[in-house]
Amino acid sequence: MPGRADPTRADPAGTGSARAEPAGPAHGEGTLPAAGGPGPSTAAPPAAGAAPAGARREQLLAAAARLMADRGYHGVSINDIGAAAGVSGPAVYKHFPSKQAMLTELLVGISERLLAEGTARAAAAADPDEALDALVRWHVSFALDSPELIRVQDRDLASMDESAARLVRRLQRRYVEVWVAQLRARDVGLAEDAARAAVHATFGLLNSTPYSATGGAARLGRARMADLLHRLGLAVLHAAS
Repeated sequence: MPGRADPTRADPAGTGSARAEPAGPAHGEGTLPAAGGPGPSTAAPPAAGAAPAGARREQLLAAAARLMADRGYHGVSINDIGAAAGVSGPAVYKHFPSKQAMLTELLVGISERLLAEGTARAAAAADPDEALDALVRWHVSFALDSPELIRVQDRDLASMDESAARLVRRLQRRYVEVWVAQLRARDVGLAEDAARAAVHATFGLLNSTPYSATGGAARLGRARMADLLHRLGLAVLHAAS
């Protein structure tokens, strides 16, 4: 997601001593054979109460996001993530080849989702004002529902493989430009640099949510906080005109 001030800038990586990760499974271990023709399966049935593979994958990603948001990428091990999701560390490798792959899926995945949903909402709007309203509502919902991902990017974008980090930055620049286009369509005389600065300022406000979720902000409740952020976000955008 775009960072609190500049989504194209990698913040310093979090600190913490690195822990050794257990080796992944040997080639073919823990995998199912390729699908074939009809016939009896030789694979063991899933244990009673076991989560389906897709659900387990999501549980692992959610656990990784929580732990990395709290401790930083380098302060979390595969064993920690597995334990938080209720599986052993080596079992994580049935779903992800490495901790780095989990970080990549978290940050690339949410960047793709922000861009896709933002683009769709802007396209469905009747005019620029409606588009900006929809974009702010969408980003407020994201910020309130996924504060861990904002914290992970703020601290650990620089911990990603460089190629993955470049992809995140490209996706987020495209997301910014969706907002810039609607703001300039609302005010055709608005300079591009001014529009982009207003959009970044709006992200800075909305993405501060994980850092203001205690005390009075927490006591507001989600609905009131969402309404407040929506009104403030639109005010920042409109101030550029």
